[in-house]
Amino acid sequence: MKFSINRELLLKPLLLVSGAVERKSTLPILGNILFDVSEQSLTLTATDLELEMVAYTEIDNQGDDGKLTIPARKLLDICKSLPENSLITFTAKDDTVKLCSGRSRYSLSTLPASDFPNIEEWKGDVEFKLLKSELLRLIESTHFSMANQDVRYYLNGMSIESEGNEIRSVATDGHRLAICKITNDSLALPARQVIVPRKGILEIIRLLSPVDEEVNIYLGSNHIRIIDTEFSFTSKLVDGRFPDYRRVLPRNGDKIFVTNKEQLRQVLSRASILSNEKFKGVRLNFSNSLLKITANNPEQEQAEEELEIDFPYESLEVGFNVSYVLDVLSAIKDEEVKFTLADANSSVVIEGVDSGEALYVVMPMRL
Repeated sequence: MKFSINRELLLKPLLLVSGAVERKSTLPILGNILFDVSEQSLTLTATDLELEMVAYTEIDNQGDDGKLTIPARKLLDICKSLPENSLITFTAKDDTVKLCSGRSRYSLSTLPASDFPNIEEWKGDVEFKLLKSELLRLIESTHFSMANQDVRYYLNGMSIESEGNEIRSVATDGHRLAICKITNDSLALPARQVIVPRKGILEIIRLLSPVDEEVNIYLGSNHIRIIDTEFSFTSKLVDGRFPDYRRVLPRNGDKIFVTNKEQLRQVLSRASILSNEKFKGVRLNFSNSLLKITANNPEQEQAEEELEIDFPYESLEVGFNVSYVLDVLSAIKDEEVKFTLADANSSVVIEGVDSGEALYVVMPMRL
């Protein structure tokens, strides 16, 4: 088995699949990438048994078709350190593969391709197409609200839902909730809900660029698959029931306040510097024309910020984890944001004034 490829043509698919390579596995082969040579094309596959990434590229094949697995980290480091536009020749014999480029020679040990795990073939029972920019917006608008290593394992991921002409993404860690929906009139989808694990969601964000190119999305009973011209991404789904978030959406908010997002973000960022490092609590005091933001910490240090607002209701004081509110303000793209409040013990609903695509709920803190 012998083939040659330009460094740049190899580096891109290598970087694409490397996200699925298992770093600390007890199975050595999961640290390898499967190379499948067929005529003038090369398919690269990596998996950690939860995710599978496949990428494609063209090669100059000078030998027989075949398969082998090569250590991912070492190969990637070698390719990165070679000069630009180098021609790399791979020659596989027995259980080693030799890489030659100019005066550089490397010999890497391989593992049998027959031992490489293959996510079983399956058919998606829900299929649809979305623009990469739409899918990215859907996920980026909510991903920061996913739990991380929560014992309620079904929260360590994102719920993706389809219904009619709507696709929704929902994430919650029990303290905050993020919902984003995209409406596409060309879709006619069955009602379906799947939970994509946290690692899969972060990998999708890494793979997608905000361009107006379509990708195919397949939802199966145990997997989600995204297929593009350059790659195929498959992730196992979390087996569990996502909580019924509609029941926790606050309905009694009767106080609405609208403000410039960037201004609010800046004053909250400044106040957060002196908030308690562990709990990140800040107090928001609403009065008719003024929002007073205060934060303090165990060292008896205090921050105080003021913002002119229009709040034609009774005065209200409510505490929040400032990190949660700042995450929401970073995700909203509108210039102005709308807060809907009820009282000091109720969650706040935050949304952009113009788009209405995404909605965020943050629970209050007792300070």
